[in-house]
Amino acid sequence: MYSVVGCKECLALWVVEDRPETTQCPRCRKRHQFGKLKQFAETDTSEAAARVRSSMLADRADDGEFLDPEEIDIDGVGVDDEEYLTASGLDADEVAAAGDRAEGGTERSRSRKQIVLDALSELEEPTTEAVVEYATAEGVPESYVETALERLQRAGEVTETGGVYRRL
Repeated sequence: MYSVVGCKECLALWVVEDRPETTQCPRCRKRHQFGKLKQFAETDTSEAAARVRSSMLADRADDGEFLDPEEIDIDGVGVDDEEYLTASGLDADEVAAAGDRAEGGTERSRSRKQIVLDALSELEEPTTEAVVEYATAEGVPESYVETALERLQRAGEVTETGGVYRRL
């Protein structure tokens, strides 16, 4: 249990965990008996207590008086995601769509070289023509596929026998 309490001397607010016998004001360092302090709110989590305290500080009257805790609406505190994104100059719908694409797809985007290597692994008989067909279907230019096959062969990553490529 977390409580939002206030100092009678300097009007500071702070969060206290559980029910200690005494607690010290973080601003003026005066020690108070917990039972005699005004408890403005009790919450189950420290995060909720911190939100209540922040709300109270933000809504504090100009004369320094504490607000009645019943008047504080902690549900409406802060800015929602759409308002934040719009204020930042971003389209909230586009951001949501990008997030869905990032989370929804299990297959990552592949490099052109990786597509050529995948063709060599997945095709039953990876000839130059078959690899070119596979890779162009994935958006890789034919000229790149032929160059990549030559480089992979020179690097010793693939071998070609009778027109069929095999990864080493």
